[in-house]
Amino acid sequence: MTMKSAMSKTIWDVKATRRQVEENAAAGEIAAALDICLPTAQLLVNRGCTDADAAVDFLECRTDRLYDPFLMKDMRRAAEKILASLGAGEKIVIYGDYDVDGVTSVSILYMYLSALGGNVDYYIPSRVREGYGMTEASLRQLCADGCNLIVTVDTGITAVAEADMIHSLGMEVIVTDHHECHSKVPAAYAVVNPKQPDCLYPFKELAGVGVVFKLLCAMEILRCPQRSMLENIRCVSDQYMDLAALGTVADVMPLRDENRLIVSRGLHMMETTPRVSIAALLDAINTDARPGQKRKITSGYVGFTIAPRLNAAGRIRSASIAVDLLLSQNRARADALARELCEINQERQGEENKIMEEAFARIDGDGDFAQEPVIVLADEKWHHGIIGIVASRITEKYGKPSILISFDNGEAGEGDIGKGSGRSIKGMNLVDALTHCEDLLLKYGGHELAAGLSVSRENLAAFRARINDYARGCFAQKEPAPVIEAECELIPSDIHMTQAAQLYRLEPFGVSNPVPLFVMRGMRLSSVSTVGGGKHIKMTLTKDALIITAMFFRKSLGDLDLYEGDTIDVLFQLDINSYQNVKSLQFIVKDIRLCEESAQVYEKERTLYQTINSGKAQLQLTLEEAESIVPSREDCGVLYNLIKKELRLEHDSFSVRSLCNLLHSAGRDMRYVKVKYIIRIFEEMNILGVEKLESEREIYRFKYIYVKTKADLNKSGILKKLRTAFLTGKA
Repeated sequence: MTMKSAMSKTIWDVKATRRQVEENAAAGEIAAALDICLPTAQLLVNRGCTDADAAVDFLECRTDRLYDPFLMKDMRRAAEKILASLGAGEKIVIYGDYDVDGVTSVSILYMYLSALGGNVDYYIPSRVREGYGMTEASLRQLCADGCNLIVTVDTGITAVAEADMIHSLGMEVIVTDHHECHSKVPAAYAVVNPKQPDCLYPFKELAGVGVVFKLLCAMEILRCPQRSMLENIRCVSDQYMDLAALGTVADVMPLRDENRLIVSRGLHMMETTPRVSIAALLDAINTDARPGQKRKITSGYVGFTIAPRLNAAGRIRSASIAVDLLLSQNRARADALARELCEINQERQGEENKIMEEAFARIDGDGDFAQEPVIVLADEKWHHGIIGIVASRITEKYGKPSILISFDNGEAGEGDIGKGSGRSIKGMNLVDALTHCEDLLLKYGGHELAAGLSVSRENLAAFRARINDYARGCFAQKEPAPVIEAECELIPSDIHMTQAAQLYRLEPFGVSNPVPLFVMRGMRLSSVSTVGGGKHIKMTLTKDALIITAMFFRKSLGDLDLYEGDTIDVLFQLDINSYQNVKSLQFIVKDIRLCEESAQVYEKERTLYQTINSGKAQLQLTLEEAESIVPSREDCGVLYNLIKKELRLEHDSFSVRSLCNLLHSAGRDMRYVKVKYIIRIFEEMNILGVEKLESEREIYRFKYIYVKTKADLNKSGILKKLRTAFLTGKA
């Protein structure tokens, strides 16, 4: 069930109402068979589990459920060729990408081949100087250095011309990748990518490092035929699944099927028996940790804490720093590299904040962006390694696809090349959108929701126009809007410690297995206050016998525009809070809004005001109804004095709802329509300075104006019209 708030553009996509949960036969069967709560069973159904056996498979994450690597197209051919090259002493170069997926892919293949005594090296291009993928200069250099075989990891699926060049230079190439395929694939010795249309591999969503992990499994199976396939896969898993998990989480791959198995086992390895490099990085991050203290390693911790530090190297320095760390066996060397990565990450954060502020200012200051479904920004000074992160922030804030482009040389001219990074939202596949514009681009590639591109300056305007035209087709039925997906509706009796504890059994969380979010409707906002110096909101919510604390992080009371006594719907994460060894339940709020009934009343008032203001409709009102709309002098005085009091407290900005709430708190209820007209009268008569700050939420800023005599409201043209329309002739 999809709902859109009358007061917010955010859409709640709720997969199951409470009634649907109770009537779901599969959920009931799973709950009974596994002795779990009904909402937990519904979560498993939402993740594709149709019966109890499927639910057990999902929860247990067993390594023996990994697929035969030879089901992947060209896998046997690739594994045999690499092993043959090893045996012949040929020089093998691993050509990787500069992100965490690429760095971990390079690392595990390098470790494996080196352990077999191979003549192996790696090459990762500079994000700033070379950009994504293979370049002619790098290939010529590899040839001059004596390379015989290039194995690409997390890149190469679009390198058609580069593969031809490799052959012309007398080398061979094997492509391993996981990005979307174009109509033509490179003429390589082998192309290993589960997304090839004719590849029969049952799981298509492996990360680049996941594809390399399967390649290692294939080589181990060929090398050690005396062991069973499962034994060989377990051997590889014991050595490399931690780094496979790290790359999978960092590349935001769906955590289902094989990815769930890889990440579950890999996180456990990082937490319990971390390799030297991971232990050093964890210590560099947690400098205030007590000796011997262990931190729980979750997918969220990997994605938001570990991965950014590894990513930072490739973004603004060299990805080889991250590879050197992951390959390091010396703890002192690993500690030094880990500290360097943390310092680089701090530099990255500073640059990111600077670009983000500039981008937000340009978007907010240019009305054209409001009319365009895709935000496309370009600049001469923006660091190419940072713009992808900023694009994510823009898409998150404005609910639209965004593409940021950096021009390296800063010189105006048709030959300038801009490197761009884009992020999208549900409803527009970014790779499909770029394919629609491919004649205007020099290079592009990526995933449905994230992609990179290169474009010449002369084509920038045409590209911006065309991708926006394409997006208008994608969003023809509705404007782009952020969507929050919720699992199901809960009722007060669902909120207990057993239910909250069962949610942890679904870890690791990520794409396709998100942290469960729920909806509860018709709760009363009993109290609300700020904490953390005003940075966060703390609420007490009640319904029936349920009384619970709810935290809404990084929100202010002004953002909320809700007040004590309001009846609200809440979208939340059910959390167990532990403080001084005492555990309690709490809601972590992700979105909140007036309940449907209250929202309808609010919308009805807004509609009535618009109808009256348009003058197009004749309304027949009783005297009581008319007096509830038309302000009296006393009404104006009450609101004036209230605002004046707030101005003395240095509070100058209010929404219409907040003014109605302040009046209610002062014992003087006024309906929305009347308050709106009083504000207009204040502005018309210059009683107060009135500035509209935001139309959607109807926020105004007021300024005190000193006058010697009281205003004569009988001179108000607005008030005269209202009295004539609704009070004339009424007793």
